[in-house]
Amino acid sequence: MVPLSSLDHTGSMYSGLRPDTVVLELPFRGLWRVENSPARRVPSHGTTAFGSSHAIDFVKVDETGRSAPFTWRAAVAPEPPEQFLGFGVPILSPVPGRVVAIHDHEPDHAGRRSQLLLLPYMLGQAKRARNGAAGLAGNHVVVAAGDRGPFVLVAHLKRDSIQVSVGDEISTLDAIGQCGNSGNSTEPHVHVQVSDSMNWASSQGVPLAFRRADGTVWLPNESEIVRA
Repeated sequence: MVPLSSLDHTGSMYSGLRPDTVVLELPFRGLWRVENSPARRVPSHGTTAFGSSHAIDFVKVDETGRSAPFTWRAAVAPEPPEQFLGFGVPILSPVPGRVVAIHDHEPDHAGRRSQLLLLPYMLGQAKRARNGAAGLAGNHVVVAAGDRGPFVLVAHLKRDSIQVSVGDEISTLDAIGQCGNSGNSTEPHVHVQVSDSMNWASSQGVPLAFRRADGTVWLPNESEIVRA
């Protein structure tokens, strides 16, 4: 993890990024589509609650940009999470640091790609929010990138897939779990955010960006396909 303020700012790849931006590694391998990016709007998920103002989502896709084969079931009914390309894919730590929280007991939901099915699911969002971090983030890992943070949350992991324990010192790109569909999630994906504290009721989101393979830093746009 490198604060943007410590980097050379001479390049267009830093355009629009704040000096307090935390630079992360992409926490996966392969092709993923960006959703709810702070490059489009802040707060990226429509709320600043739980330190999520600059959160970003990634959905595993194939070369055509699809997250799962499209069948009749996708239009009219929930789909088993195992049908999605991302389900069970290894998720890696985007930063080095100390594991300060894990949660690994939430069920993985069926996927919902149809707008007809999304409406009733969204109506249940308030109930999930009342269950706090576990209700929204589902199975998750929090890594403290320094003694006092910032705190990097990786969420919606597969149930019983977390491979680290609280207190572990981990390195960048160490495996921490598998992509799942737990918490406030309509299809298997990974949610990443950086926050200034773990007091989720009052925590503030911190801007983030990612490092490409060539070392340049950027904030992926919504709907962009990224390869790691």
